[in-house]
Amino acid sequence: MSEPLEYHDTVRDEWIDYNGHLSEPFYVMVFGFATTNLMGHTGLDERYRAETGRSLYTVEAHVRYLREVGPKAALHVTTFVLSVGEKKVRLCHELRVDGELVATEELLAIHVAGARAAPLPEDIAQRLRRHLRPAPGYAGRAISS
Repeated sequence: MSEPLEYHDTVRDEWIDYNGHLSEPFYVMVFGFATTNLMGHTGLDERYRAETGRSLYTVEAHVRYLREVGPKAALHVTTFVLSVGEKKVRLCHELRVDGELVATEELLAIHVAGARAAPLPEDIAQRLRRHLRPAPGYAGRAISS
């Protein structure tokens, strides 16, 4: 079984929209924090970028907003990796409030050196693989019509 990666946060007042719920861009921001958490746990942190000039860039994302989230809610994001390629990483975030799934994000990220795709170092690829899980049913789907 893969190692779970967890990120926790709390909804701040400035994240609430005119409807009294978590505003759309802040779901994505919280998922971004969870991606940064994954990067820190796998060696793709600020130090890695400073020393190598390389990083992981998101090139595609699919967010599903499933439930409204209110003010001051305790946010719990679980992150897992779906696949690790030579230069690509596919991952998912699942956001829960009080155990209920409220949003998901599936990402495709590319390992880059400067402005070009570059192979992942094997030690980092191995650390990413520690978080592999099978793709959930929602992953890889197109936007519903």
